[in-house]
This record gives sequence, structure tokens and C-alpha cells, in this order.
Amino acid sequence: MNKRERVLASIDGKDVDFVPASFSLHFPKAVAKGKPGVKAHLDFYRETEVDIMKIMNENLIPDVGDIKTPNDWKKIPSYSMKDAFLSDQVDFVKQILDKNPENTFTLGTIHGVCASSIHPIESRYGYIPTRELHVAHLRENPTPFLDACKRITDAMCLLTEQIIKAGVDGIYYAALGAEKHFMTDEEFAMAIAPFDKQILSVCKNNGGKNFLHMCKENLAMDRYASYGSLIDVANWGVYETDFPLSKGRELFPEATIMGGLANRTGALVGSSEEDLKSSVAKILNEFGKKKFILGADCTLPTEIPYQRIKQAVMATR
Repeated sequence: MNKRERVLASIDGKDVDFVPASFSLHFPKAVAKGKPGVKAHLDFYRETEVDIMKIMNENLIPDVGDIKTPNDWKKIPSYSMKDAFLSDQVDFVKQILDKNPENTFTLGTIHGVCASSIHPIESRYGYIPTRELHVAHLRENPTPFLDACKRITDAMCLLTEQIIKAGVDGIYYAALGAEKHFMTDEEFAMAIAPFDKQILSVCKNNGGKNFLHMCKENLAMDRYASYGSLIDVANWGVYETDFPLSKGRELFPEATIMGGLANRTGALVGSSEEDLKSSVAKILNEFGKKKFILGADCTLPTEIPYQRIKQAVMATR
């Protein structure tokens, strides 16, 4: 099997020669975009031997100024492919695909509606204060915030459609918003889930595969149960949110599960090569090899040696 065949077989629940492996990281700023970014992606793919080329997305919704009241969410405009953060990302994806080795399974990164509503102001306030603003404004006067989320969602739908047309096999959808200490179940169902599903549906309707990444700690994982029919692969913080692989398979019985290793601690970043091999073997023996992709809870440290990632990949073989 080549890499693309291996990943597609895993998604389809067919037998594979080896369990696919997928890891990613944020590249240093100097090589995150443009021609240096293209080279960084290709070097990473070649040197680590991962089975999936995940194309990162550092082209974020730009700063819109202070948002202190619910009505300030009106500062977020409607977007089109004339906006640089969208068109630059599509061009970046095309450049990588043009130079990508044959038989590569490719994913484009899409920041979910929650993450994308954080980006325009996170540099001003930080992650936690921004999330607290979401909740406060949603409770005080929901309409301006929800309208902004709709405009953001429309932009992410555009980006999803364009990169699928460019040739990626699917999207890695970075979902945020399900932390128990912020929104309630009802608020998540109103302000996050419908927009997430709209973007995921665009991917499916254009023939792409959806990799749902549920990020952060203390997640109410059951909030994502209704996403099941829209996702092909599920990935979350197994260690960060204390939700083991086995529970994920129960929550998403039709999906392929991706994960198994912590991304910042444990076997992948702090043990010998032999311990890493043993940890991977234990995961595969206990969880099984069908409909499973070895991965991590989230992105790896930028400074991790590529040889270390390759050791994890080779441990599946």
C-alpha cells in the first residue's frame, strides 16, 4: 500500500498493511508561510515519513480592534476570497500540492468557528479572557455575537470549498468551544455546533474527508456526539481531557479514531526510543489496528526533532 491508500483504507474500515501515523506541528514563524513554508512542509513530510500531509494554516482572521461590548462584534465584517487571509491560504495549499509527492493523503487545516472568532482579538486579551468575553456577550446580548459567528462561518465555508477544489483530500477541522468551564450545553448547541456542522457539511458535500480535532482540556465530549454523521476521523486530547480512545470509539462508532500519544509529555517527547516503541505497541495491542490512525493529542512542540517523530511512525511498522 502507498500512504494515500493506507489512510483511505483505514477510514473505510478495511485492512491495512500498517497502521497509518499522522503528526503535525507549527513551524517557526520564519518558515511558516510562502516559499519557506512550502519547503518546511515538504521537508517535514519527507523526514518524518508520516502518512498524512497536514497543511498548516497560519493565515488568521486579522485584528479588528477592541471588542468590549456585545455590539463590538459588528466590527467583524463579511469576508470574500478577495481577503488576503483566505486567498493567501488557498495559494499556499496550491503551492504545496504542486510539489507534493505522488500518492500523498493531504489535509488542509480549517480553524473552526470558535477558534476563528478568537483570532481577531486574542493578541489583545489572551485565550481565556477572549473565551470569557464570548460567554459574557452571548448571555448579555447574543445577536451581535451570533451574527459575527455566521459571517466567520461563511468565510470558513469559502476556504473549505476552495481548498477541496484545489485538490486536498479533506480538512483537519480544529474545533474549540466545548470546555465545560465556559459555555453550557445549551449555549454550545446555539453558538458553536450549528456553525461547526455547516462547515463540515461543505467539506462532505464537496467530496472531502472530515478530520474533527476537539481541542483543549476539560471537554464535554458528548457535545460532539451529534457530529458523528459528518466526520470520518475523530481526534481529541486523550490525556488533556481524560477521555480514553475506547470512549471515543463509543462516542463515534462509525469514525476512524486518531491519537494515542500525548503531544507535550510522555513517551513521544520524554522517553527512550525503546520506550516509545513499547508505548506504540501497547496502544496498538490494546486498541486494535482497524479504523485507527496513530497520532497525538494535538500539535507537537515546534522544536521536537523530526527523527523522534519518525521513530513513532516506524514503530507502527
